[in-house]
Amino acid sequence: MTAWLAAREAGGFPVIVAEADGRVAGYASFGPFRTGEGYRFTVEHSVYVAHWARRRGVARLLMERLIAEARLRGLRRMVGGVSADQTASLALHRAVGFEEQGRLGGVGVKFGRPLDLVLMVRPLDAPG
Repeated sequence: MTAWLAAREAGGFPVIVAEADGRVAGYASFGPFRTGEGYRFTVEHSVYVAHWARRRGVARLLMERLIAEARLRGLRRMVGGVSADQTASLALHRAVGFEEQGRLGGVGVKFGRPLDLVLMVRPLDAPG
């Protein structure tokens, strides 16, 4: 975790932390989507919410803050890779303006079984 945080700081990327009841309820960040000059206006985000803090609006708050930060930086697209079995996360992404733009079949493994990865994309240069 320390190396991850140091890499985010070195790259100038935000790390947003949500706190509840004096504990870290979740955190979120974004970083480069791909290397190469052509992808400089697109980022990929990560959001983590502690089990005890789920279904309390923490993930939505973190996502909204990330989107606002990305817009302030003049970015154009935000990408999220979501496991196809994570229906709540897919619904949240849709609720904050992401749309499914790709599905990679069987690229992940969870509990010993293949898992699809859904690529969700949100335009940042559109109103809303």
